[in-house]
Amino acid sequence: MSRLTSFLVVLSLFAFAPLCLAGKKYGGYLYPQFYQHSCPKVEEIVRSVVAKAVAKEARMAASLLRLEFHDCFVKGCDASSLLDSSGVLVSEKRSNPNRNSARGFEVLDEIKSAVEKACPHTVSCADILALAARDSTVLTGGPNWEVPLGRRDSRSASLSGSNNDIPAPNNTFQTILTKFKRQGLDIVDLVALSGSHTIGSSRCTSFRQRLYNQSGNGLPDMTLDQSYAAQLKTRCPRSGGDQTLFFLDPPSPTKFDTSYFKNLVAYKGLLNSDEVLFTMNAESRKLVKLYAENQELFFQHFAQSMIKMSSISPLTGSRGEIRRICRRVNNKPLFKCISS
Repeated sequence: MSRLTSFLVVLSLFAFAPLCLAGKKYGGYLYPQFYQHSCPKVEEIVRSVVAKAVAKEARMAASLLRLEFHDCFVKGCDASSLLDSSGVLVSEKRSNPNRNSARGFEVLDEIKSAVEKACPHTVSCADILALAARDSTVLTGGPNWEVPLGRRDSRSASLSGSNNDIPAPNNTFQTILTKFKRQGLDIVDLVALSGSHTIGSSRCTSFRQRLYNQSGNGLPDMTLDQSYAAQLKTRCPRSGGDQTLFFLDPPSPTKFDTSYFKNLVAYKGLLNSDEVLFTMNAESRKLVKLYAENQELFFQHFAQSMIKMSSISPLTGSRGEIRRICRRVNNKPLFKCISS
């Protein structure tokens, strides 16, 4: 009887072998057809839930897109940003860039639940986040692109990485560029991806120093149009109102277009990290002008840069796991190796 049991265990291992070997033949690279056979409706499911969430609250598109940035800049695109604190694991949600502002987790929970019903233990949270970011862009009028898939989920998070690696609103141009270069991204990626600020909002606390005390010199930021600054001061006082929201792109805050770059040319970039793209570097200034005048070029570069960014240090093959719930690691490792 024991021999029969051993034989059945070995046989079950071989049954899973084709799935694991199929993933290896691609050398761990991501590709759009990864779930073509194992979960053919995953993109349809993600698109449906994101569309419902954005229809309910237009700001959600920007929030989901922002989550993808903040995830990929810390440990790579591995959904570490979605983990809650548990035991010895300290969540990246506690970091300065994420605390009180990172949002959209409930939407990703809903997507994951729907995907699990259709294809249990198959699609990673990291891939769901990448698809949600693409769909958020398209739903607001932005470019479409094929999302390379096949990421797996991290079993850890990095609070220090989240605090140090994500560009901050008050960073200098050189600091921001350095943080992009650390991820293998260049100045074109920096300017194109910053164009995501054509949708969404930011809080008073993120740009107040531009209005009252830029660089600690007691003077306002003179690279900010002063009539625009006066408007901002009415709702962003010297003290208080930290959480008051302001559109990043007032002319068209829910439409993915080029008015963000036109704002920079007019010295009406809300965040210091936006305006420095036009004021502090000749190459980035040229790109800002190009995108302001050519939406097709901006869309093309944005899509290319999103594919590049969403491919930063992914966990593939046998590394990481496919989380059952995006907010926490699996208690026991899944036995299944996923591929198309």
